[in-house]
Formats: sequence, structure tokens, C-alpha cells
Amino acid sequence: MACGVAPGISRASALALAPGLHLQERTPALEDAALIDIATWAGRFTSSISLDPPDTLLLEIQASLRLFGGLAPLCAAIAENLEELGFAGQLAVAPTPLAARWLARCAPGSLIDSNASLAVALDPLPVAVLGDGHDAATPASLDLLTGIGAHVLADVRRLPRSGLARRHARAVTAQLDRAYARVPDPRPWFVPPERYAARLPLPAPTDQVDTLLFGVRRLLTGLSGWLDARQAGLERFTLVLEYERHRQGHEGREEPHEIVLGALSRDMARCQLLAREHLTRSPLPAPVDALRLEADAPRLLTPPRSDLFDGDDGRQGDPGLLLATLRARLGHDAVRCLAAHPDHRPERAWRWIDPPPERNVTPAGLPDLPSSPRPLWLLATPRPIARPATENLLAGPERIEAGWWDGPEATVNRDYFVARSHDDSLVWIFQERQPPHGWFVHGYFS
Repeated sequence: MACGVAPGISRASALALAPGLHLQERTPALEDAALIDIATWAGRFTSSISLDPPDTLLLEIQASLRLFGGLAPLCAAIAENLEELGFAGQLAVAPTPLAARWLARCAPGSLIDSNASLAVALDPLPVAVLGDGHDAATPASLDLLTGIGAHVLADVRRLPRSGLARRHARAVTAQLDRAYARVPDPRPWFVPPERYAARLPLPAPTDQVDTLLFGVRRLLTGLSGWLDARQAGLERFTLVLEYERHRQGHEGREEPHEIVLGALSRDMARCQLLAREHLTRSPLPAPVDALRLEADAPRLLTPPRSDLFDGDDGRQGDPGLLLATLRARLGHDAVRCLAAHPDHRPERAWRWIDPPPERNVTPAGLPDLPSSPRPLWLLATPRPIARPATENLLAGPERIEAGWWDGPEATVNRDYFVARSHDDSLVWIFQERQPPHGWFVHGYFS
């Protein structure tokens, strides 16, 4: 561009202006494959996707706005993630698919979220956009419009529709009706493939692991979008190295690496780490010309269990290390666990033990859980109360007589009730069966 090369000039003129210019023929098949790759990746933002060849992707995002925090944050996320995928895109938002396509081409960055603002955004666009998109206007119709002095869409809208119809320009009015939301413009939905396969030709053959990992990261970005759309994970995937085609002894050779994740996951950092281990295991026999990533059999992935002490990476840490750290900071006796104890007396039905407790072990003689409810908050010492009214006793009595083997001071002989207190909270109270038959509150329900 600095030398004067611009779209539309001839091949000879371009080479005369920039003799070192590298010219390469377009490959429509690869462009279509790239558009499908982007559509597969875009499933992480919405499930309503439509292809608009040769270079446009339409996303219905109304249902995704709340999830991503609004229109502007969603568009920013799409643009940022698209760069990670290795593409640069021009984004625009409009109530109709054709208007969104035209604005992305002529006024990228436009965010039109209502029909009331649609006409104001479309009217200044050049007449040439009528030749862009599905069922576009013919070049003859566009020449007719420019010949009568119509240069922008606002000029075309002021023309009589009957006159355009007589001049075989019905496609013009049809395009305007679809763009300005006068008639529906349904599009076929894109169905992502059941098996993920992506290929990345490298700019130059290389045997440098860091360069290959940069390409792997781009492929994994597409895989991540494919898995996000399914809310699924993988247990393994295949990374294929395609060696330089004209290298003697390696022409057309491929080397697949099956990468096992060890668990159902869609953590791309984990995938890249394991890919690095595979690539650095042994020297590459030849420079790599292209990378290919293949994956199938995705399985529904349960959301990760969150925990108060989860690490920053979201994975469960070492519980032994956590306990040792807490004890070092807070003291040995500050970290203890509760365990059930085989005793019917509520104040003696539990005990402190050192962590971690043995799992799946039931202490010998542990009684069955009582059928009546137990409060979450048990007072260390029962507090005496006045005799409750009969209508405030909601459940009971539950008689507990135990502890005679520990002596008279430890013996209990009580009738427990669930009652409603004066502030409408639920309490656990009892009446002593021995004189003077006092009443006490022993716990509070949550």
C-alpha cells in the first residue's frame, strides 16, 4: 500500500510498483473451510449461527446479551477471541442480518439495537452495497441507479417502487425491504460438525517447538469454542504433524500424537501443557509444514465443584498441604474436626478429633440417627426458662434417660420438645423429670 498497490489494479501494475510483492491465488475451498472453523468456534457465544458466504458470519445474539453483560462487552469478547483464533474481523450489530452485513462492510463498529435507529444508520451507505449479499442486485440495476443520480441508499428509497419494477430492478426493492426490516429475512442455521477437525498451514516449515506451540494454541482456541457450544469435555484428542512436503524421505509424511488428558476436561491450558510434553519428548525428524487437530466423542461435562479453599486455577489443591499451612499459621489446636460419638446425651454426642478424619468408617456402637429433629446450635450449658405455654410446644416429648454409668452428676432424665419462642424462632427445650421439674432451652434451630 505504501508503494501505491491498491485493490483493482492489474497484476503487472502491482509488480511494477512493488517488484518484491508476493502474489498468491485465492483458494475458495480454504476460505470456506476457514469460515466454517469460525462458525464452529462462535458457538461459544450463541447457538444461532448462519453462514453468509463468501466472507460473512451472522450471529443471533439477543439471547446472549445478559450472559455476557450487554451488547458492547459481547462484541468486545467476540473481537478479542477472534484475534486469538488468528483472524481479524469487522463487526457490526443491526436488527436485520442484511443490515448487519452492510454495516460491517461499510461502517464497522456500528451497534444498532432498535428498528428506530436502523434507517438513520443505513441511509448514508453507498448504492454499491445493494450488490452485496444474498439475492443481490445485478450490475445493470446498479448502473441504472448511479445513472439517475442515486448515490446512497436514502436516494434509492425516495424513488418510486413502480418505476424500479418496470426497469427490472425488483431485486433492489427486495434488498431494501429485507435490510430495513419491512419483510422477514430467514436464514438457514449452521449445524456444527459432530467431529472437530482443523488444519493450520504454517507460514514457513519449522522444527522449533515454541513456534509449533503457537500454532497449537490457535487450534486449541477453535477446539475450545466447539466444546463450549456443547458444554462438553474430552478425554483425548489427536495432534497431527505434517512434515515438509519436498523434504527428501519425508514427502507427505504425517505423525499423529494422541494426547490423553487423564480426565474429562476442556481446560485448554491443560491441553497445551500436555501437547508441549509430546512435542519435546524427542527431536522432530524434519521441519513441520502444517498442524492438524482432530477430536471426537465429546461428553457432557459437569460444572466443576466449587469449594471455599479452591486454588486460583479452579482445581482442588492438596488437602494435607492446606491443613499443614493452616496449623502453621493458626496453631495446632485451632484446626480440628467434629465427629459423632455413641452417646444419647446431646452434649456428649460429639467430640473433637484431629483432622483429617477417617472416611467411610462408622464408630462401633454408634446409635441410629434420631427420628426427631436436632438443632444446629447447641448451647454449651442449658439455660433455664419459664414454663412455656402448651400451644407453643410443636413437637415432643422425646425422652432421653442416659449416663448413669458415668455417675449421678452425669445422668440425664429429660423430656425434650420443639417449641416456638416469643420471637417466633424455633428452640429445643426440655423439662427435667426429677424435682423441681425445671424447664431449660438447650439449642436453636437455624
